[in-house]
Amino acid sequence: MSQIKEQDPFTNQEWKVWIEKLIAGDRQAFEVVYTNTCDDVYRLVSFLIPDRQDAADIVNEVYIRMWKSLDTYDAAREFRFWLHGLTVRTVQDWKRKVWRRLRLLDRKKALDLHEPLPEPEAQVLDGETRQELVQRVGDLSHKLRVVVILRYFQHYTLEQIADLLQIPLGTVKSRHHLALRQLRVSFEEPTLPRKVEGTNVY
Repeated sequence: MSQIKEQDPFTNQEWKVWIEKLIAGDRQAFEVVYTNTCDDVYRLVSFLIPDRQDAADIVNEVYIRMWKSLDTYDAAREFRFWLHGLTVRTVQDWKRKVWRRLRLLDRKKALDLHEPLPEPEAQVLDGETRQELVQRVGDLSHKLRVVVILRYFQHYTLEQIADLLQIPLGTVKSRHHLALRQLRVSFEEPTLPRKVEGTNVY
């Protein structure tokens, strides 16, 4: 499976300058950081959360957390990597919050685990094959989907994914292997012809 790479708008050194200004409370720096990362963050969230309104709310929460967590950012590490980790953790917290709410309201049936992902923006994925891939990735469980998205859509290594998710490398490899196996089976499933009323399709 080929990786789909994103172009980082700044070099690590340029990011460092803007982050230092951001930590100092420079509002213009916040606008620069937001403008140059919001599309990337939204794409990552929308791959993991089907509902567009929920995705938008989570993106807002990501930047609130980013602002509050800047003192934990290690300038020796890539900012985009740190932000992706923050984004994934925010999604996971949101899912736990939703699940608790559903249990309290006894509405487990309201959770649709098989809802397909929304069609991504053309600049991220184009062509029928890539679109089909995204839809099939959406059928994976959340844990498997996160690994696939980070590996092939954000082009992280398995070691980096383990670091980002703060789980053992062996767990990442296991989820990666299982996800690819499920995707392979999904793509190999035959597509049956649809029968048109009044005709026989052989």
